[in-house]
Amino acid sequence: MLPIAPSTYYEQKARQADPPRLPKRAQQDALLSKEIDRVWHENRGVYGARKVWKQLGREDIPVACCTVEWLMRKLELQGVVRGRKPRTTIPDDAVARPADLVQRDFTATRSNQLWVADLTYVATWSGFAYSAFVIDAYSRKIVGWRVSRSLRSDLALDALEQALYARRASHGLVHHSATGACNTCRSGTQSGWQKRGSSFR
Repeated sequence: MLPIAPSTYYEQKARQADPPRLPKRAQQDALLSKEIDRVWHENRGVYGARKVWKQLGREDIPVACCTVEWLMRKLELQGVVRGRKPRTTIPDDAVARPADLVQRDFTATRSNQLWVADLTYVATWSGFAYSAFVIDAYSRKIVGWRVSRSLRSDLALDALEQALYARRASHGLVHHSATGACNTCRSGTQSGWQKRGSSFR
């Protein structure tokens, strides 16, 4: 029923019955997993991979930091993350969403046929910087962008305004963006288009 060799099946069953038959790497990972689980629970489950790795080093248990990260993912252990990441995509249920004209197909055969837009943020020493980008799906070129220290609603609109002015796009263009409140706010543009959310022409 299974597409494996019988010898592979019997070898796995033999290793389950006799753990010393496991490869040295597997035996070492099993021992390290127990130590990592112990350190993580002894510290109330708040330690991340780096702190667990440092604690193991203080206990003279040699292990690489990347190995600790891999084993913690395998054990589904995660440290506490301080602070809260900003959300750039907050759905606005009060605004009617237009039809999705792209349907996850981001291919384009010419320039100014499909633009995709999104918001992101970058952590700096003085706080978060928010960026809005409009990218031509055909050339992968950024045709419009804006950066701001606050996540204001017109950030995405200003990036689109810049792209429309620079490219002189026709009305056959499809603009696709996320459904966050900043992308679904309504506003008129110089070209008379109405920006409302997921996709529009």
